[in-house]
Amino acid sequence: MFYILRLLILILIIYVFYKILRYLFDPKRKLDEAYEKEQYYYYDEVKNVRKNFFITYKGALFEGEKYLGTTDQAFEVVSIFIWTKDPAKLQGFTKEDLRFLQNEIKMNYPEAKINWKSPIEQLMKDDE
Repeated sequence: MFYILRLLILILIIYVFYKILRYLFDPKRKLDEAYEKEQYYYYDEVKNVRKNFFITYKGALFEGEKYLGTTDQAFEVVSIFIWTKDPAKLQGFTKEDLRFLQNEIKMNYPEAKINWKSPIEQLMKDDE
């Protein structure tokens, strides 16, 4: 009986340790933390085209939707639409900030054409 109790306690300790590590390394938690601290964080599952990616930068949260298509060589993400749910957080953003975000996205999706949704679209029109 005593050995079973020891084994159960050991299993419980391992389980709690596992849950703590999983919490500390959770990318969604890191995204939320970066958003609160107004820092840059890029969260994406590059291998999963169906899942949107998220970027937090200077207090704004952007969401990007990926679309698969064909290139000359293979099937790749060929189009990305990016928007923010809270346009008021864009106050103080410059074209240079948005170009930085485009360059970060292009590192993972070099073949993709990036389309911004309104109101960012108006600011970026003359960059096309």
